Amino acid sequence: MKHKADQAATLRKIIDIDTTDEARLSSTLPRVLSITSGKGGVGKTNIVANLGYVLRRMGYRVFILDADMGLANIDVLLGLAPRYTFQHVFQGEKKLHDIIIDGPAGMKILPASSGVQELSELTQEQKLFLLSEFSAFGRHVDILLIDTGAGISSNVMYFNIAAQEKLVVVTPEPTSITDAYAIIKVMAQKYAEKRFSLIVNQAKDEDEARSLYSNLSSVAERFLSVAIDYMGYIAHDPHVPLAVRSQKLVTMLYPRAAASLCFTKLAKRLLDHRPDQTATGNIGFFWDALLTSSP
Repeated sequence: MKHKADQAATLRKIIDIDTTDEARLSSTLPRVLSITSGKGGVGKTNIVANLGYVLRRMGYRVFILDADMGLANIDVLLGLAPRYTFQHVFQGEKKLHDIIIDGPAGMKILPASSGVQELSELTQEQKLFLLSEFSAFGRHVDILLIDTGAGISSNVMYFNIAAQEKLVVVTPEPTSITDAYAIIKVMAQKYAEKRFSLIVNQAKDEDEARSLYSNLSSVAERFLSVAIDYMGYIAHDPHVPLAVRSQKLVTMLYPRAAASLCFTKLAKRLLDHRPDQTATGNIGFFWDALLTSSP
């Protein structure tokens, strides 16, 4: 009990929670969203980081979990140099709260390791260990964004199924669309997931994004019996690669750019979108009670 109390006190210090927030936190569960894709290179990590930044500027306490355990890159995107990562946690050298680093606007980041093959496929023991570690965070976070790896590996599925909401990122390219359908198919048929959200990245305009969504959604509904919600799109914008090369966020450097305005709309739409609390996606990702039923 003393260990858990000490952990909670440390977390309050790390996350800058003042006592006036405690009443609100006691009745507020965090929203846990996975941002995933069937194909790499679709801008998933960039979306996670910019979305987190916008939500933080709106006053929400945001955590970003870099869940690409073997090929982490959100720290590189933001020009950060974490001293410790999940590798140190799994090796027993550090606790989860020890590896938290500050990102832009005060959002918190849990960095993964890069180039560590052993972490590219977590063991069941490691997954259970992660769940027990996360249990301490539950009421000190408003929104947890999980930046998964790409594809349909067991790691990707683990973090997607653990999340309450699944946001699939797709670009207007045939390979990206095909792979987005593939990851939805796996989650629907193997894990009985029935609801997803779609973010279209690098779209020419709203019409192109809506058309892509309509086609993918109708096929998924017909052949997989799943529902896909349209969350929005991020415009193809030359300011985005400029920001990436500077290791900054486009929403920070160019707040009036087309892509930045899209991120603001996306954040507002997510906040307005009230997920079905009875859905199979498990917001209990944090709680010890799920240790025996983790995916």
